[in-house]
Amino acid sequence: MASLREVRRAISIRQPLVEQILRGQKKFEYRSMNTNIRERIYLYASANPFDDPETWRKMKMQPGDLPTGVIVGTVEITDCDWDDKAGCYAYTLANPRRLSVHLVPTNHPQPVFWRPQFR
Repeated sequence: MASLREVRRAISIRQPLVEQILRGQKKFEYRSMNTNIRERIYLYASANPFDDPETWRKMKMQPGDLPTGVIVGTVEITDCDWDDKAGCYAYTLANPRRLSVHLVPTNHPQPVFWRPQFR
């Protein structure tokens, strides 16, 4: 089991999709770029929430109900395969963990993988 000191990378994902990952409901993250990363990474909740009212409705939430602009948890990427149906790569996610205290990175998050820095 990796400690937070061993987590080096983060991925930026919009809320409420990050919350779905932390609840174990979202098992795949779909991206246009392949990855060879197979490790525990931070989950950064992007500053701008997902603009899909249906996704929010299904969760019985609305924008503003969940934290944004912070690292809220970690998850393991265990695989990455091309998904013909989605037309992109599917990162397989496992063992999500919610942080009890959100982390605020001092550097600017990137759209995919980045190395957060902290004070």
